[in-house]
Parts: sequence; structure tokens; C-alpha cells
Amino acid sequence: MLTLHRVHAVRLAEGGEPAPGHAVVVDGARLASIGPYEELLAAYGGRARVREWDGVLTPGRYEPDGAALLEATYHPDPREAAELGSEPLTGAALAALDMPETRWGASARRGLQRLLATGTTALTGPFIRPAVRTAVQRSGIEELPGPRPRPLTTGGPANFAIFASDGSCLATVIAGRLVHRRR
Repeated sequence: MLTLHRVHAVRLAEGGEPAPGHAVVVDGARLASIGPYEELLAAYGGRARVREWDGVLTPGRYEPDGAALLEATYHPDPREAAELGSEPLTGAALAALDMPETRWGASARRGLQRLLATGTTALTGPFIRPAVRTAVQRSGIEELPGPRPRPLTTGGPANFAIFASDGSCLATVIAGRLVHRRR
């Protein structure tokens, strides 16, 4: 299915200048086209679902500390808030917990949700714990060996984030799928 994302501007690369009035068309897991909204609407409008966002569309964030955030940090379940609080645990607090693989996997999934909410679409591994590695693979977040923010290009992967003017993440898209949306 084609999706036309209408935004205030599109920033093709990290640190690049935003192009006001531009939009992107997503076809499956790829970017089909990037350009002025009116041109894309004329070319794809009858076939594409249109999503309108009050922000700037950019390449997704790259998280260089991915392994530490998911394998050396416990992200508590909301049902554990009374006992453990809601913030991630490390160090002695983490060492005091019984951490079988299933608990590491659940923690990693909650940690990944936090990352998606910040517009993260790529992170650094490698991931040693099998449950964490599985959670990362299933999430669709790209595991990259080093800091290589990918620019947005026609034909490239549809991995991007949309940020509001206050810097908060409105939406995160990975492989063309909306995986986070601010409520």
C-alpha cells in the first residue's frame, strides 16, 4: 500500500537543511518518492493513503549505546512500579534481580519501545543475550556496527521519524510500518 506522508518539511540527512513543503511516499518497506507535496499528491494521490503530521520528517535517530541500554539495563514492567519504580535499573539494583532469559527479553522489548518513542530506527550491537538479540531482530530496528546515519533516498529503506517543533517524536516508521505514534 502506498502512503503519502505530508509534513511541514523533510530533512534528507542528519544535520541537513529541511525542505519546506516536501513530503515522502512510502511503498511497502521503501521510499518511493521524495519531493514537493503538491507534485507527489498529483502523482500518487488517487492511489495513496495520506497521513498528515505537524512536524519535520527526518532520518531516524541512531543510538550508539544500544547494547548497554538493552543488555546492561533492566526496564521494569509497569506492574513492578511499586517495587522497582518506573525508571531503568543498572548497577547494584540490576545485580539484585533474578534475571532469566525470559525476563531479559521482556525488558529489551520495553527498552525498544522507549527507543522507538524517541525516533530511533538504528542502534549499535552486537547483542550477546539470545532473548535481547531476538527482541531487536523482531522490532525491525537496524543493528549497525558504527555511527552511520542513513540519509533518506528514493528507493532506500522507509526508516524515518517525525519530530514536532519542540523536539518530541510524533511518529517512528521502520520498513514502512508505523511502529510508534505519540498519543
